[in-house]
Amino acid sequence: MVSVAAISIASGFGQFGAVAALADVAEAFGEASRGASVAEQAGLSGTVLGIGLALIRLASLGALPLAGLADRQGRSRVLVGCAAIGLALVALGAFSPGYWWFVAAFALSRPFLSATNAVAQVVAGEHTTSADRAKAVALVAAGYGLGAALVAVVRGVVPSSFGFRGTFALAAIPLILLPLLARWMVEPDRYRAGTSAASAVAAAAAATPLGEAHLAALGPTARVRLVAMLVVAFAAAFVTGPANSFVYVYAEGILDVSPAVTATLYLAAVPVGLGGLVLGRWGADRWGRRPTAAMALAGIGLAAMLTYAGGLATTVAGALASVLTGYAFAPTIAALANELFPTEVRGRVAGWLVATGVVGAVAGLLTFGAMADRLDGFAAAAVVVSVPALAATLVFLRLPETRGMELEESADVTAGETGPR
Repeated sequence: MVSVAAISIASGFGQFGAVAALADVAEAFGEASRGASVAEQAGLSGTVLGIGLALIRLASLGALPLAGLADRQGRSRVLVGCAAIGLALVALGAFSPGYWWFVAAFALSRPFLSATNAVAQVVAGEHTTSADRAKAVALVAAGYGLGAALVAVVRGVVPSSFGFRGTFALAAIPLILLPLLARWMVEPDRYRAGTSAASAVAAAAAATPLGEAHLAALGPTARVRLVAMLVVAFAAAFVTGPANSFVYVYAEGILDVSPAVTATLYLAAVPVGLGGLVLGRWGADRWGRRPTAAMALAGIGLAAMLTYAGGLATTVAGALASVLTGYAFAPTIAALANELFPTEVRGRVAGWLVATGVVGAVAGLLTFGAMADRLDGFAAAAVVVSVPALAATLVFLRLPETRGMELEESADVTAGETGPR
């Protein structure tokens, strides 16, 4: 689990680099001034920034077939391989000659790093029992958050001459360490053991298109579960995509604060995020997966509104509240996703959830950017993208509570519906 968490740190560093350095990228490749519009203040328009970030997020759809490979080739091999390719592409982004080259480099890296996240959550769930599952998933999520925070810290402490190019080049460091982490990786017993029936399912899966989640083979109850989880994934990404991606541009380009201030903010977010993980893990094990996830999702939407309400104080409060609720949501929803589906399709389901989150994030980014340009501000845009998350809390009423159940129990929908466990 420690090695999986370490790979999550590397993945967080690689993925969050595009967001953390966005203000530097916009200034380097655009023309910032003291005008009133978003484009004049940030260097590039909200629409251009939104399209670029949307393309990067859209590329994460490639994580669907990559995560599906974990059901065929093994968790560890796919986890390490995807992390290596993704980090190498991030490092190449340091040589981007223009904005769209930067977008292309991160778009190419995104499927591999997104698949790394998805498979890491599956490994965390399969290595542990019900009593420890939320803790293990929280550890992996903490690794990702720590990696993301490291990008912000680097930008705040290095000289301005270091720039976004130096930040991206640092992805080569975890890339070099991957072979050491790979030596510590162990396949989960649940994956290695299997059954003859599960092997037959895996053999059949090998003959199907990569990433197919066998939706037609799932019974009615399992399909309801999957659809409900996809709706939640879409709504959560619809708000977190733009809310987290534009905060650097908003703080540095609109509120005119220094990178050192934003670095301090994200450094402060580390203990807040850890607190959110503890809160989410505690709530998931004490109150249940469903109510904890629903309350956290509602908190994410409200925090996004507060972040862009106007002024540095509300931005700081909203950003920290977003971190708290987001990290409370992460281990809870990941544990629930692991517990609702059988082992032989768990990797593919994780891929589908990532893909749906991508679609939600892309839709949210485009909506947020267009609204910010139309209204010359981010406040109304934040309200618009928060509404689906608040509405999606009702979807949890369609899901069963899995607290205290082992994977073999919670995934056993009804006899014969989803095949072998």
